[in-house]
Amino acid sequence: MSYTQHFDVRQIPMYFTYRHTSSKAEHFDGIFHAHQGVEILLIHEGKGRLIVDQKTYEIKPGLICVFQPFQLHHIQMDINHETPFVRSVVQYEPSFYESYFEKWPALYAFFKLIHKGNIPMPIWTDQQETELLGRIFYSFHESVLTLPKNHHLEEFSLFLVTLFRSFKQLWKSQNINSSLEQKSRNLHQAERILEWLESHYKEPLRLEQMSNDLHLSPHHLSHLFKECTGSSISDYLSAKRMQQALLLLMSNEYPVTRIAEEVGITSCSHFCKIFKLHYGLTPHQYRKQWLEKRPL
Repeated sequence: MSYTQHFDVRQIPMYFTYRHTSSKAEHFDGIFHAHQGVEILLIHEGKGRLIVDQKTYEIKPGLICVFQPFQLHHIQMDINHETPFVRSVVQYEPSFYESYFEKWPALYAFFKLIHKGNIPMPIWTDQQETELLGRIFYSFHESVLTLPKNHHLEEFSLFLVTLFRSFKQLWKSQNINSSLEQKSRNLHQAERILEWLESHYKEPLRLEQMSNDLHLSPHHLSHLFKECTGSSISDYLSAKRMQQALLLLMSNEYPVTRIAEEVGITSCSHFCKIFKLHYGLTPHQYRKQWLEKRPL
């Protein structure tokens, strides 16, 4: 059984829940596990222990916990009706959201640090800052209740930008060695594959080239990626291209033929077919619906 929790590549690569509550021990499966993307946990209520990188930390209200991609961790909570475990959770696949941060160099550097850097410890606390983060979680929770589904990607991306602006202040308040130029941690092999795909998704997929660049056999590449992400390389690449196409549809007036070319698909009819398989609408229909529902 895989220890890694995967995203569904056909959906927006994110997970969010606000004040999720476990009041019985059997309702909380505290096993060692990891995530394909970054997980940020805001503890509202509860007490217990966190085990990560062979170290144990006390869990208590007001903590922020951050787990990097494929970082194995284990949460043990003392749960009963008097002391439930209440937390808000956000998970995201970093490569899908980098374009939202690139226009702000300092914030972008911090965004990359959180998933690529050597973070000294996985938990932080600051009452004022965590209260602000709690309000940001609540605001996003309230907004998505009334938003049409095709606005969720944009809203979640803006939520991440707002969250990271405040999170950066919390990082500074902890007097952590916060140099954004520090060495990157050693990436999981699956992350190296994801990085390669991020750099080459506009090109035709050449498994032999990827194999040579990453020094892994084609068979091992495919098997490792499937095991760690729950998706084949081709399915992930298709989802990545469609996600980029969504951003282009919503952010400019490019014709659909150009958007297809921008995401590495030379046939416009093939692009429209894949897009409809992913989102249930043609690119023209999606853009029209988005423009009609976009607030003025």
